[in-house]
Amino acid sequence: MLRQDMECEGLLECFHDLKELDREIFQLLCAGSEPLTVDEIAERVDRERSTAYRSVQRLLQAGFIRKEQVNYEQGGYYHVYKPRGGEEIAREMQRTLNDWYAKMGQLIDEFEGKYEEAPRAGAES
Repeated sequence: MLRQDMECEGLLECFHDLKELDREIFQLLCAGSEPLTVDEIAERVDRERSTAYRSVQRLLQAGFIRKEQVNYEQGGYYHVYKPRGGEEIAREMQRTLNDWYAKMGQLIDEFEGKYEEAPRAGAES
């Protein structure tokens, strides 16, 4: 994956293992001026409600969208979803990248320590 050409939206999939539908829904929410319900999202991406719901849950889990409760005057409520700010998301991705980079450095050091003294195949004694 590190060697592939990538668009900035590819970070959604790379950092959080999101799917193409997740990206499509995230872009839909970003393009709109109003938060949407799961039913509205499902209709606009032409998918079953349950499929859209699972995608929305992945986006919530990854922290790319927010869920808000809207109350009916006569009682009851429903939820709408809207994107979090790009700056906010970018800061979190930067933190994730920094954590990943530190972890990879640690693993590389462990690898080097484990294999630096390993005998080479075909080396003379």
